[in-house]
Amino acid sequence: QVQLVESGGGLVQAGGSLRLSCAASGRTFGETIMGWFRQTPGKEREFVASITWTGLDTYYAEPVKGRFTISRDNARNTVYLQMNSLKPEDTAAYYCAAALKRGYGRLWHQTDANYDYWGQGTHVTVSS
Repeated sequence: QVQLVESGGGLVQAGGSLRLSCAASGRTFGETIMGWFRQTPGKEREFVASITWTGLDTYYAEPVKGRFTISRDNARNTVYLQMNSLKPEDTAAYYCAAALKRGYGRLWHQTDANYDYWGQGTHVTVSS
């Protein structure tokens, strides 16, 4: 029902910025909750940020608060993750995800099992 393709990853210096994009296709995009997760080899996926389908509510993991911004442009079927002041510990594969079901609150949004569709991931490497 929904296909997601991430782009925008790459190699940046510490303190630099990247903007990740997630292009969505499918008839239900406008009704989805969208999230960004990241994963380092040997570790579980961790929540990064999420946004409601209206774009009115956002949630962020504590390590990225004040540095990352999630946004969406439903007219372009795209979700973004603007990453500023990048740190080496931000190095990971970043995945966007879509939840077709309705959910409320931080706990729901940061639970990866609540998301129905996942992109292929885009790698971000932050050098010292």
